[in-house]
Amino acid sequence: MISKLFINRPIVAMVIAIITVIGGLVAMWGLPVAQFPEIVPPQIIVNTTFTGADAVTIEQSVATPIEQQMSGVDNMLYMQSTNANDGTMALTVTFDVDTDPNIDQVNVQNRVAQAQPNLPADVNQFGVTILKSTGLPTLVLSIFSPGKTHDSLFLANYANININDALYRVPGVGQVRLSAPAIMRCGFGSSLICWPSSV
Repeated sequence: MISKLFINRPIVAMVIAIITVIGGLVAMWGLPVAQFPEIVPPQIIVNTTFTGADAVTIEQSVATPIEQQMSGVDNMLYMQSTNANDGTMALTVTFDVDTDPNIDQVNVQNRVAQAQPNLPADVNQFGVTILKSTGLPTLVLSIFSPGKTHDSLFLANYANININDALYRVPGVGQVRLSAPAIMRCGFGSSLICWPSSV
């Protein structure tokens, strides 16, 4: 019955749709950022280095023991491990959207602590870093030299020395990554790869 009204009078349907959109826009401006729903699942990133090892050695001696302990951690959706020939390992553990990232980080830290007796001594000596992240960069900075007076290596070194630390001091920044010569990615926590820190 109500559908007949909108079919016979399409202008009424359009007016109601426009009023609904305007009402939503007005409500959006008044809604505090803290009230926005979380839509990106929180991630905990486990980083470590095994100096002098290749990717296969890291997979067998570092990634596998950590992944075995990580299996079954509360509210985990999935995990992804990246092992590189430069001796680095990055394990990204993704959790359910409704979970508290701080609790997720504690759970991951506990599981990593359980795996540490099975890790090589060099890895334990170098340390294992655990970071909260939302997984998506929210800021990408590109640094260039006007007039091409400096090359990309100089610009990357400048960014590493002068910009990285300043970005880490910004509240909510979880990680700053210099991914290519003179390109930086930054991410803020759940509300500046800078890589997001879930807050």
